[in-house]
Amino acid sequence: MTSRSPKTTARTSPEARAVARTQTLLKGAGGVGTVRRTTLPGGLRVITETLPSVRSATFGIWAHVGSRDETPSLGGATHYLEHLLFKGTATRSALDISSAIDAVGGEMNAFTAKEYTCYYARVLDTDLPLAIDVVCDMLTGSLIRQEDVDAERGVILEEIAMTEDDPGDVVHDLFAKTMFGDTPLGRPVLGTVDTIEALTADRIRRFYTKHYDPTHLVVAAAGNVDHADVVRRVRRAFDRAGALDRTDAVPLAPRTGARALRTAGRVEVIGRRTEQTHLVLGVPGLPRTDERRWALSVLNTALGGGMSSRLFQEVREKRGLAYSVYSYTSGFADCGLFGVYAGCRPSQVHDVLKICRAELDRVAAEGLPEDEIARAVGQLKGSTVLGLEDTGALMNRIGKSELCWGDHMSVDDMLAKIAAVTPDDVRAVAADLLTRRPSLSVIGPLKDQQADRLHQAVA
Repeated sequence: MTSRSPKTTARTSPEARAVARTQTLLKGAGGVGTVRRTTLPGGLRVITETLPSVRSATFGIWAHVGSRDETPSLGGATHYLEHLLFKGTATRSALDISSAIDAVGGEMNAFTAKEYTCYYARVLDTDLPLAIDVVCDMLTGSLIRQEDVDAERGVILEEIAMTEDDPGDVVHDLFAKTMFGDTPLGRPVLGTVDTIEALTADRIRRFYTKHYDPTHLVVAAAGNVDHADVVRRVRRAFDRAGALDRTDAVPLAPRTGARALRTAGRVEVIGRRTEQTHLVLGVPGLPRTDERRWALSVLNTALGGGMSSRLFQEVREKRGLAYSVYSYTSGFADCGLFGVYAGCRPSQVHDVLKICRAELDRVAAEGLPEDEIARAVGQLKGSTVLGLEDTGALMNRIGKSELCWGDHMSVDDMLAKIAAVTPDDVRAVAADLLTRRPSLSVIGPLKDQQADRLHQAVA
């Protein structure tokens, strides 16, 4: 698709095209926090959350496509396309797109992940019509010209080089490769120098046509917005591109599956002349739909989620072995990861690994005491609410919920799920995940004998 949807058919009558289904998904007191969904005839979903008390609004479009949808030869195409949609349409140049939002003091950006891509603009509520028009024009009318592909190639190669210069970033890509191997989830979102240099405008345009059909998109807006007005403006913008002609179109369902990660004891090491050694020690985690994810979140917070966490206290506060040490979880549609990151002096890497491994083993065997769980629950509840204090975060929440889960949970329900986690829940998920043989990824100036000892650390 360049100026119209790739899956359109002949135009239907206005009466047939007028049908749209609107639902109230979450109802807030006095309308505040009310979440509504309208599904347009072309399969496009429009989600809004209304907060009349604020003076801003964030508008975004989520695409059901990420780097895991790429073949090996298309590595980096999703992220490349993200860049190209800012390069111009039939009615706006790249400068027109950026200056329109800059002129009203707004911000505009996009991000690509393993399973989705998002384009958004945050503006004053009075400038929401402009944001809708600009972002929708980008998504439906991108030209994807060869000259733009050639110009942006250099930018993306520089972005890859910038990432490669930061071993703290590279080690996470290395850990994905360690856990997933040579699969879409194991490859970097940015692609590689070879795949980026090989991509052509025609190949990217076909990728765009396949994955940016309205049935693959979710429009989300949050802040001082009127749902009916947002729907009208979005519909008008997509109609101009001929993207809503199909009255039989059905929105794409969330990803599903049951991928089992069979990695155990794998070690990947990259030797570099860095001041620190960077490492990630981890095990397979949980899919994002697994109900045990609430208990895992509490476990993760208690282990490495803050200054009072076990890993921070044991590695940094008591022994001074690292400046940065934390744990994290990543949940995908069909699998997940749980990892521990630390950056330390090369001579201390084995001590850090020993301590991290000992803490994971201790929690797997004993669980967590009630006071640590209570502290982690309180921290999670507070960070959940505080993290939703701006319209950008609210837009992210409703857009991602619609795309990845297909339903919506109120903040109160989320807090209740966190508060309901018990010591037995945490003990069970720790015993399941943390008893698995871990894998390890390391980047640093390691000598041969040090690298050999790393394999022993995960045995």
